[in-house]
Amino acid sequence: MDKFGLYTKKVIEHFKNPHNYGKMKNPDGIGKVGNIYCGDVMHLYIKIAKNKKNQEVIKDISFETFGCAAAISTSSVVTDLAKGKTIDSALKINNRDVVKKLGSLPSIKIHCSLLAVDALSEAVYDYLSKDKREIPKELLKRHERISKNRDEIEKRYAKWIK
Repeated sequence: MDKFGLYTKKVIEHFKNPHNYGKMKNPDGIGKVGNIYCGDVMHLYIKIAKNKKNQEVIKDISFETFGCAAAISTSSVVTDLAKGKTIDSALKINNRDVVKKLGSLPSIKIHCSLLAVDALSEAVYDYLSKDKREIPKELLKRHERISKNRDEIEKRYAKWIK
């Protein structure tokens, strides 16, 4: 924990020196998510390639996050967890994996780990959609939930979004 007891050393380390940070040129998929209540916005970029077994893997991954230390740290960790993984394996990453890798997060910041996983899911969804591929049922459900939340927020705050 830091001197205030809020964040672990891992959270602070990833916040100060985030891994895989920056906008990617010509990504294969982009995941864009946000939380209107806290103001966090995450963009996650992926490049896909085939491995020696002819499986699609996340060859490269990066992110841009506007948010708090927890948002930046969880974005960094989710990129570490997903890099080099097959698409199927990457989609199994959940927020508990992210929190575990960081040591812990204050309960009020757990939503950041959910947002980071959602950004990864949306990047994979974007890749598969662009390629006109079949979307796995679980990924489609996640995308629909994320889209519904985004639509609700845009509707609720339409006058401010303009």
